[in-house]
Amino acid sequence: MPAEARNDAPEPTVEEILAEVERRRAARRAKEALYRSPWEQRPTRWTERVGRWFVRHWLAILNLWWFLYVGISFLAPVLIKADAEGPARLIYLAYQPLCHQLPHRSWYLFGEEPFYSMEGLLRRGVAPELLVPHGYIGDSVLGYKVALCQRDTAIYGTIFLAGLAFALTRRRWRPLPLWAYLLFGLTPVVLDGGIQFISQILVSLFPTAGFVAVESTPLRRVLTGALFGLATVWMVYPYIHRAIREASDAAIENVAPQSETFGASNAGLT
Repeated sequence: MPAEARNDAPEPTVEEILAEVERRRAARRAKEALYRSPWEQRPTRWTERVGRWFVRHWLAILNLWWFLYVGISFLAPVLIKADAEGPARLIYLAYQPLCHQLPHRSWYLFGEEPFYSMEGLLRRGVAPELLVPHGYIGDSVLGYKVALCQRDTAIYGTIFLAGLAFALTRRRWRPLPLWAYLLFGLTPVVLDGGIQFISQILVSLFPTAGFVAVESTPLRRVLTGALFGLATVWMVYPYIHRAIREASDAAIENVAPQSETFGASNAGLT
């Protein structure tokens, strides 16, 4: 008779299995808590809650982070335009360790042009000593500089936009192969920025050797930065999503071998 009861017992539902998983976790935490003092239990519980919350909302957290990271850099010129120069300079200062903010490689708001070359800034009367990293931030005629350079704006802006696209279609994204990431994501940005950097170093070290400084263009910076940002999301985010999904599936599978006993227990109660 007990054997028949086990065979005829209904299979537990997913909700019942998840509830059993949570019950066993709670029992394990309660057992472990017997060996900890109250002062040791509080940080552990807080860490577990934060960890579970992050796992559930990791994509929203990252998308919000990149939105704020790029958006606040555009807030700096807006604040200066609104006569709030103090908070604006704090933003420029906060971004200094993260970006060179070169005046001739940045975007400008509220001015004659959205960007200027070094020669264009010199023709408009900007002092040469200001055309250095973290230097000139603009004026009422030329506009005010964004706190991130053109390439960084493209990289992190694309990471944000690609993150939004991934949030809508995450199950359809397969991880980008490493060779494709290196070829289409990393190589263009390294070549464009590297050639520019090396040529200018050679000119400064050997001014009479005939080397010519190569300066990239806003279009190339945007294209290479966007490719790098898209490739990064395409390679990294699917792996994060897969790892979290596999961890969740493993938690359910740990209960599955005992689902028959669990179902029999339910049948006995009814």
